[in-house]
Amino acid sequence: MNHRPIVILAALDLEYQAIREKLVDPRVHRHQQGTRFEVGRLVDSQCRVALAHVGKGNQSAAVLTERAIAEFTPAALLFVGVAGALHSHISLGDVVVATHVYAFHGGTSEDDGFKSRPRVWETSHAADQIARHIARTGSWVRDLPVRGRTPEVHFGPIAAGEVVLNSRLSAHARWIRDHYNDALAIEMEGAGVVQAGHLNGALPVVVIRGISDRADGTKETTDREQWQPRAVANAAAFAAVLAEELAAERQNSGQPMAAETARSLPMHETTRNIAQGNARVGVQAGTVHGGIRVTLKPNAPTTDLAEALAGFRAQLQRTRMAGHLDEDTYAAAEAELNVADEALQTDTSQNRGRLVLALKKVRGLIGDVAELAGELAVIIALAQGLS
Repeated sequence: MNHRPIVILAALDLEYQAIREKLVDPRVHRHQQGTRFEVGRLVDSQCRVALAHVGKGNQSAAVLTERAIAEFTPAALLFVGVAGALHSHISLGDVVVATHVYAFHGGTSEDDGFKSRPRVWETSHAADQIARHIARTGSWVRDLPVRGRTPEVHFGPIAAGEVVLNSRLSAHARWIRDHYNDALAIEMEGAGVVQAGHLNGALPVVVIRGISDRADGTKETTDREQWQPRAVANAAAFAAVLAEELAAERQNSGQPMAAETARSLPMHETTRNIAQGNARVGVQAGTVHGGIRVTLKPNAPTTDLAEALAGFRAQLQRTRMAGHLDEDTYAAAEAELNVADEALQTDTSQNRGRLVLALKKVRGLIGDVAELAGELAVIIALAQGLS
């Protein structure tokens, strides 16, 4: 199972709720600065999702996107919400997936007028390909809340600024038509989100918008007709399937790529570090070709292992209290540590096997937390030294 979640962000409460309804047993995850996330699993899926509400505007969206990335190190990030259509062929309720996002407010004011200085960020190729495949196959429509006309999925640019556009005649509307004529929709957060993704190792970011109005002066009418919740429900249905596919893609592609890289690299000399006394070494490495093995001196006393397990439990608890480990993962790790404690009571070959297996399961659960993983590597080596 892939333990790196997919982060999904929303600007409005109704957008947040549309995603939350697709989560099983969402648990609150508190950031130390007060931001509340909810972490859960998508219905009928192993895909973990971290959900947050970022509010309106590119600035707040960028700040909280950065916070979400730092907190969860996600496999990908989705921004889901509503937008206004800029072209007549796009119907209310349709879904627009951004191929790139324009930050259209940049410019310089001169004597002869305002000169545009836009910024633009493209969606990652791999994420775009997955989204297009989902749209082609129609696999996402199974979760649509309302049967009837199947919404279309459009791929193209989205314009993101700091104002709500509700006119086709205003100076602002003319500016968009003159300078961003290929934009399919207009909204207020996408530019901040994709910039934060770009600054974090080109993290895959996809902006998904349900069309709730036409940005033409009829917004009050379409809002009264409940197009916002209908549009965002469609966007959420597409986003849920995309999140599953992105998580599966990373999980399935990670190991073969690593294996191919290992086979193609030359083998080098072996380096050994010896820790004595009370010293503990997890992994000390620059570039690693091949495997890593941590061993200790033979006949390590069982009491040392019991003390190490007790210390690891305390460290696990501190990590959870600090908000770096979710409740489900913590509970599963505690259950395996209980198995390890029971196996340690009687020194038989069968119990030694149970002990090592339980510890390896814990390693799979907490592998994303570097400090815990390093500590556990030493404990596993201790357990293997008992045999």
